[in-house]
Amino acid sequence: MKKSDLVIPFKYEDRRPIILHRFLYVPDNYDFHDEFRDKITFENDNEINIEYCSGNGEWIVDRAKKNPNINFIAVEMKFLRARQIWLKMHKENIKNLFVVKSEAFIFTKHYLKDCFASDVFINFPDPWPKKKHAKNRLIKKEFLQEVNRVQKKDETITVVTDHEDYRDEIINEFLKVKEYRSIFKEPYFEQDTKGFGSSFFSTLFQSKDKAINYIKFSRI
Repeated sequence: MKKSDLVIPFKYEDRRPIILHRFLYVPDNYDFHDEFRDKITFENDNEINIEYCSGNGEWIVDRAKKNPNINFIAVEMKFLRARQIWLKMHKENIKNLFVVKSEAFIFTKHYLKDCFASDVFINFPDPWPKKKHAKNRLIKKEFLQEVNRVQKKDETITVVTDHEDYRDEIINEFLKVKEYRSIFKEPYFEQDTKGFGSSFFSTLFQSKDKAINYIKFSRI
């Protein structure tokens, strides 16, 4: 597979969701999500884990290769990044990975059924550090309620961030959802979680001596 093998086969005005070679493309500025009838499928019935904010896919590609008995879905909003994950997936013949190009909330609300997934991971969501942009942050109560809906009971959701203010906001949003319980004791995060894996951003921030915060809640 090469970049030119992933072509969205319609013009902008004719845009619609489509699955191509284990790649779900969800167009921007589109309102008819509930008309989509295709499904994300794997070659088996193994549990499914989801990573949001997958970037170029370093973390989830490595995780999928190390855990062949678990299926993974990489969710990335930017097409070029999602395509990069798709290329890695095919070049390395990773059968237990599926790539989604979509805004996370829209994908979760409209394309995932109840109790669909097991563990969920959100790696370095954009902190939108300027106050006027904070409304664009992904992790709000409404998004967590949708994730909770698609998760199976007793599974976990892990968020990783280097941003202290956003870390505290994320924790507060989790505490608003009664179906989630923190795995970590108050103040509800840890900074030394071994074996989680690395990504472009974790390597970058660690090289700058920035603390990496791990937030982990369980669906009850």
